[in-house]
Amino acid sequence: MDFDFALLLVVLTGAAGVVWLFDWLVLAPGRKRRAEAIEAMSALSQEERDARARTALQESVPVEYARSFFPVLLLILLFRSFVAEPFKIPSGSMMPTLLVGDFILVNKFAYGLRLPVLNKKILAVGEPKRGDVFVFRYPQDPKQDYIKRVVGLPGDEITYRNKTLYVNGTEVPETDIGAYTGPSEYGRDFSSAQVKLEKLGDVEHRIMEMPNVWVGHEGTWKVPEGQYFAMGDNRDNSADSRFWGFVPEQNLVGKAFVIWMNWDNGIDFSRIGTVIH
Repeated sequence: MDFDFALLLVVLTGAAGVVWLFDWLVLAPGRKRRAEAIEAMSALSQEERDARARTALQESVPVEYARSFFPVLLLILLFRSFVAEPFKIPSGSMMPTLLVGDFILVNKFAYGLRLPVLNKKILAVGEPKRGDVFVFRYPQDPKQDYIKRVVGLPGDEITYRNKTLYVNGTEVPETDIGAYTGPSEYGRDFSSAQVKLEKLGDVEHRIMEMPNVWVGHEGTWKVPEGQYFAMGDNRDNSADSRFWGFVPEQNLVGKAFVIWMNWDNGIDFSRIGTVIH
């Protein structure tokens, strides 16, 4: 999506702040002086002096809006930039962990505090761990946000062969759970999908495979320093690092941690509050 909400929020907050500051430093003192001059007009009745003083002190419409909206915009900007940001899941690439229509919150300080729009890290707090579900800016088009799972850390060797994942030469353990029975994705047939429990590092999570589907992208990849290897939990229906390469550290947005709403032709109350593993 080309629309940059973060940039719009920064511009609106900055504009409101500039108008409010200019009024506070320049316009408001002038209004106060005019009101004091009116109060000193003894030829006028007290009622007329009060009415004229109120008029003199009255803010213009732009100033009134700026003063009202600036604190709200600033709080939204700070919260969205440094605390948590909402995202909506548009595709089934992370099924069965995340479904189409899930609204999630992303921890914005898990991987370091970053300036809005510029995405430049200003404070190192933490780094992605193997097994994290993370949001990042798609390396081939940074205007798009992607969500996948961290499979490979800097320096790791990742191999994917015969629907089996290997990290540094060790096969990642999997346990069969059974057939997938949850919601599908529009235009996709997951009737033959199988669900497995995968243990990736310290994280146990479910993945989905299509026994009769061959994605055609196998190989071994060495993860460069400062980059990460990402894969979707829906292994046969995910465009990820197997296809387009690694995720640079500067593209990180944050760690997904909770589903706060699901809306896909109606609300699924059972998913509200689900912690993302």
